[in-house]
Formats: sequence, C-alpha cells, structure tokens
Amino acid sequence: MRSILLHLVPASLYAAVGVLFWRSCVMGSGAQDRQRECMSARERLLLLAAILTHGAILHTAIFPGTDMRFGFGVALSLMVWLAVCFYWVETLYTRLEGLHAVIMPAGALASVIPLFFPGEHVLANAASPAFRVHFVIAMLAYSLFTLAALHAMLMSVASRQLHNARFSRVLAGLPPLLTMEALLFRLISIAFVLLTLTLVTGVLFAETLFGQALRVDHKTVFAFISWLLFGGLLVGRRLRGWRGRVALRWTLAGFVALMLAYVGSRFVIEVVLERVG
Repeated sequence: MRSILLHLVPASLYAAVGVLFWRSCVMGSGAQDRQRECMSARERLLLLAAILTHGAILHTAIFPGTDMRFGFGVALSLMVWLAVCFYWVETLYTRLEGLHAVIMPAGALASVIPLFFPGEHVLANAASPAFRVHFVIAMLAYSLFTLAALHAMLMSVASRQLHNARFSRVLAGLPPLLTMEALLFRLISIAFVLLTLTLVTGVLFAETLFGQALRVDHKTVFAFISWLLFGGLLVGRRLRGWRGRVALRWTLAGFVALMLAYVGSRFVIEVVLERVG
C-alpha cells in the first residue's frame, strides 16, 4: 500500500498541472488571459515537484539495494521522466504549453506503470563504469527521441487543424510551426549524437565483457535501423530541405524502431512470455 501511495504522488501532481493548464489555457475567458496565465510560476513549481518525486521513486525502483534492477515498466517510466525534464527546461526558453496536453497524461501514466510492470531483471555488470556510461547515454538518447516523437505528433495535429482552419484553444499557445519544426530538429540532432555514442559505447562495452565487438540480436538490429532512419532524416533535411509530413513520418518511424530496440523486447519477455508460461 505504501508503494502504491508513493507512485500516486507524482501522478497526482502531473494531473494537477494538467488541470491548471486546462483552467487557464483552455477554459480562459480570452486569448490575452490565456497568454498571461499559461505556464505560470505556480504551475512550473508544481511540475518541478512532480519531476522530483517521480525521479525519487524511479531511483528507489532501480536501486532497491545493492543490485540494479530494470524492466519494461521502469524503462518506459524513466524515458518519459527524462523527457519531462527536458520539456521543463525547454519551456524556460520557448512557449510549448500546447505540449501539456500530451506531457502531463504521459507523466501521470509513467509514474504508475512500474506498479503493473515492476520487472525483476537484475542488470549484470551494473557496477562497471563503462556500463553506467553506456546506460546513462542511452537513456538520455531515448528520452530525447521520446520528446521529439511527442513534439512531432503535436505538430501533426496542429498542422492539420491549421489546414482545416479549426485551431483549438489547447493549441492556441503554441509558437509558429516553423519555430516548432526548428525545435524538433534541434531535439533530433542532439538525440542522434547521443544515440551514436550509445552504439559506440555499446560496441566497446560488449567487447570488454564478451570479447566480441558486436552482438547481432534484435536490440542491435533495431537500434541501428533507428540510427539509419534518424541519420537519413538529418541528411535529407540538410541536402533536400525535408520538412512537414515527410519529416514527421521519418521521426515517428525512427522512434518506433528505437522503442522496439529495448522497451519492446523487455515487454515481450516480462509480460507476454511470463503470462504464456
């Protein structure tokens, strides 16, 4: 019961931020009021409190004792948590209140999902400095791509509404699409560098542990597919000026491949196979 209550604390805080956003930005009386009240200091502090409590719970779940445990639920929760952290920092410089409609529910769900999929997988070699470097870089890359995927979906909805001349109040606080597109490619560029470092450190880590430079398994294959998709997107952007729907499709395709690289495999192992067995 105590564990359940602990997980409900950040979920409730994320929900409270979402409610404040709905009241100030969606149900506000006018555009000027929404412009003034969206992402207020109170809302920003409340979101920070949600981030801190969510992070503390994740630390307890990953390091329950001397071991390091990691599973599908914790992996997904950690990636969303890091994405929310990046989002919070990014809102200090750019108006992204429209992402609230996606970020807050995702944060609330990610806070409680380890309760249903705790995962008992003990990570071998967790004490190795090389492994920890690889792990941290990988999680940062995954979280940035998660935020980029959410950002791409929001852009897709905003573009469709703008095309149909039916822009909703929820998205009224968004910056212009060109600004959002520039932010999307900034996220993808940083995440691509981190993903490249993830693959490089993964190769070095495998060689140190197993005497084998590259282990060809589903995780490696999907990770390299994701790297090729995001790399192709950045090259296409640079050489051919890719944007709009083409960029959004490549972003979501790369994200799906990346999720299959680890989260999908852990889900199959921990959820599907255990229930079948």
